Amino acid sequence: MGRRAQCFQTRHSLRAPRLRLPAAARMQLLRRTPEPPGLPAASPAVAVAFPGAVCRGSGYRFACELLKHVLHQRNQLPLPYEQLAYFCRQQKKKNATNRKCQQLLRELEGLFQHLEVMFSLTLVPRILFLLGGNIMNPKELYELNLEGFCEGAAEESLQTAPCVRQLFHRLFVADVFSELKALPVTGTLVLVQGHRDCGVEWFRPKLNYQVPTRGRKLTVKLSCHGDLHVSASPPQHTTSDWEDYVWFQAPVTLKGISE
Repeated sequence: MGRRAQCFQTRHSLRAPRLRLPAAARMQLLRRTPEPPGLPAASPAVAVAFPGAVCRGSGYRFACELLKHVLHQRNQLPLPYEQLAYFCRQQKKKNATNRKCQQLLRELEGLFQHLEVMFSLTLVPRILFLLGGNIMNPKELYELNLEGFCEGAAEESLQTAPCVRQLFHRLFVADVFSELKALPVTGTLVLVQGHRDCGVEWFRPKLNYQVPTRGRKLTVKLSCHGDLHVSASPPQHTTSDWEDYVWFQAPVTLKGISE
């Protein structure tokens, strides 16, 4: 399997509008979504299957966009990421709120840059966003599962932007955020699974880390099906394929802001 390269298609954030479906429709939709092994029955999961390989670099883009979306939906960003960045750049007053905003944006931008490096060094089968609590017992856990995801050359693969829209449409239809209780401003941790010998320097290895089973968990599982070209990296499905992969923690806690 080749390394993942970078090929951004757009830098615009795409997020689903906050609309509500009837409770019965949401439950029926979530029941159709297969849950990965070991996931508690009460934990929702959203599956998105793309009809072919996706342009190289898309996995990194999905991780960044999903993190932005989760932070805004869970009240850790008062505005969508791009809007908040624009608003802070326009502010001339250097008050405490603006300083907090600038710090969070710098930390997020730095995290995105290091994630890009991580994806270039190793396959990344799973990413975790832990909100509140601590690394062993978070209040909420969001997992992006890329074990069945594959990428290919740009001319033979699906473009990134339409696939991002498909992901957020699926999240909108599943309506996984609307009934959650408001989450106070808290810290967010990011963990990335990669090959133990990938050579990444910024992320800190957590060799014996076990994914928490307590707290609310949402799994977003991406996969590729259909006609996969020869240049595409094949998806991996079995546990043995990931035996040499360990968790790496980003050495920064993203502290949310409320205004």
